Amino acid sequence: MKNSHAKIMAISIAFFIGHTSLIAQQTRTEHDLLGDKQIPDTAYYGVQTARALENFQVSGVLTKDYPDYVNAYAMVKLAAARANTQVGRMKPETLAGIEKACQAILDGKYHDQFLVDMYNGGAGTSANMNSNEVIANIALEMNGHKKGEYTIIEPHDDLNMGQSTNDVYPTAIHVALLLYNDKVLQEAKALSASFHKKGDEFKDILKMGRTEGQDAVPMTVGQEFHAFGNQLDAAIDVLQKSEAYLCEVNMGATAIGTGLTASPGYAEKCVAELAKITGKPMVLAHDLIAATSSMQAFVMYSSALKNFSVTLSKISSDLIFLATGPRVGIFEINLPALQPGSSIMPGKVNPVMPELMNQICFKAIGNDATVTIASQDGLLQLNAYEPVVAVSIMESQQLFYRTLPLFRKNCIDGITVNKDVQETYMNRSVGIVTALNPVLGYEKTTELAKEALESGKGILELIREKKLLTEQQIKELLDPVKLTSPNGPTNVNQQYEKAADHDND
Repeated sequence: MKNSHAKIMAISIAFFIGHTSLIAQQTRTEHDLLGDKQIPDTAYYGVQTARALENFQVSGVLTKDYPDYVNAYAMVKLAAARANTQVGRMKPETLAGIEKACQAILDGKYHDQFLVDMYNGGAGTSANMNSNEVIANIALEMNGHKKGEYTIIEPHDDLNMGQSTNDVYPTAIHVALLLYNDKVLQEAKALSASFHKKGDEFKDILKMGRTEGQDAVPMTVGQEFHAFGNQLDAAIDVLQKSEAYLCEVNMGATAIGTGLTASPGYAEKCVAELAKITGKPMVLAHDLIAATSSMQAFVMYSSALKNFSVTLSKISSDLIFLATGPRVGIFEINLPALQPGSSIMPGKVNPVMPELMNQICFKAIGNDATVTIASQDGLLQLNAYEPVVAVSIMESQQLFYRTLPLFRKNCIDGITVNKDVQETYMNRSVGIVTALNPVLGYEKTTELAKEALESGKGILELIREKKLLTEQQIKELLDPVKLTSPNGPTNVNQQYEKAADHDND
């Protein structure tokens, strides 16, 4: 009896689990060129997205992982639907459904339905169809219909009306990069402001400048940090100006740029609507065939991002160098201590944030190389390698967006200066002898520098021993504050002349 009861229970449980599984896996049938396919009833995507999910399980980095990229598709499809309605091709009721669906996506809903891997073949066809299918099914459901009732709103005929992947896909990428660039610029400007704030804070602290790692001439720590900020400002300016390339799009080009299947006037109206939706000065490319074939916009923007990376990496490396020590390095500045720096060396603290920033810069520079190679290798009227271009640039943008505030808050804002170390270097350096060139001549000052290095004596000590200058002349000529002033050259030249006249007397 016990065995029979156990068997009955097992069969009941199996039936329940199977029945539950069937309920959970209810599907609808969709059809494409390759035949029928079962799609989960809960899915807003359709048959072509489903095939892409099977074919392109590559990186695990999906369209939904870049929210602004998803929003870009909603913006492009909304602009296209409005333009098609304006030229009399789309029914107003169809537009109304598409508008509601696109707005829902822009409100942050349904992003989990954009599931195509960022690495995919077909020049972005899967990503475009993913957006077509999802928006169509959202619109259907919002209007009281079932998903897949494409006789009412159809992914191709309605969502892709007068379009091709070859104009939608690059345009969506352009828009996404513009949206992400706003975020990167915001954080980059905040970082620059932090450098400038430190420049003001350190404006009265003197130090020796260095060229090629060797002592050069005096400056202030404030000047050094303002220079960091100004270098970033210049790179930010390039990044902003590069947006002009992204604002030029090829909507209306369709397959190769001839505009086949697009209605007259559609392209201009679509781009005008896209400008309104994005708030960006979008313009239609003057040669749609050229724009469909060329990747110049991506190359130019990626180059600007590389320039920003190079600038920021140089600054990060400078900070690492200035903080070396604490006992046997330069040790001019202190970086905030964030964590123990070694599993074996007690007391060691590493410059982890500049190191992290450098790694992000290295990655962005490498991504730019990928963009370059992919852009040069597309054939004839279309570049099939846009997916790797898109993911490369977006990855760099996202890395910067996440890392820049960490670098600012956990490193730059907490930097302090070792004033005693700076003062010691100022007193010991032979670099200040440069200020004596106009009075004593290069040969004499070179002899002084050499003797100072060999004897271990300071420059001022030797000048006094040899009675080369009076105390008043020393005071006038070697005032580091005046030497580092923006108006220093004029004032110093006047002092040189005065000192020379005094010698002649």
